[in-house]
Amino acid sequence: MKAARGKESLTYKGRQIRFAADLPTETWQARKEWQDIYSVLNQKNRQPRILYPARLSFKIEGEMKSFPDKQK
Repeated sequence: MKAARGKESLTYKGRQIRFAADLPTETWQARKEWQDIYSVLNQKNRQPRILYPARLSFKIEGEMKSFPDKQK
């Protein structure tokens, strides 16, 4: 699987295979809670990222900031 992730595309019997993250439901829910904030930061070109497991990171004034929860 590690080797397959490095390739641009992977096919089996003529069909393309895609890999998706297999995360617990709690992690997906926590990531989903960031969506509104993520959208606003993306519109403002702040290069937002959702890091594992569910931290928001974005670029501001040339520096990457990371937040573990929405309150901060």
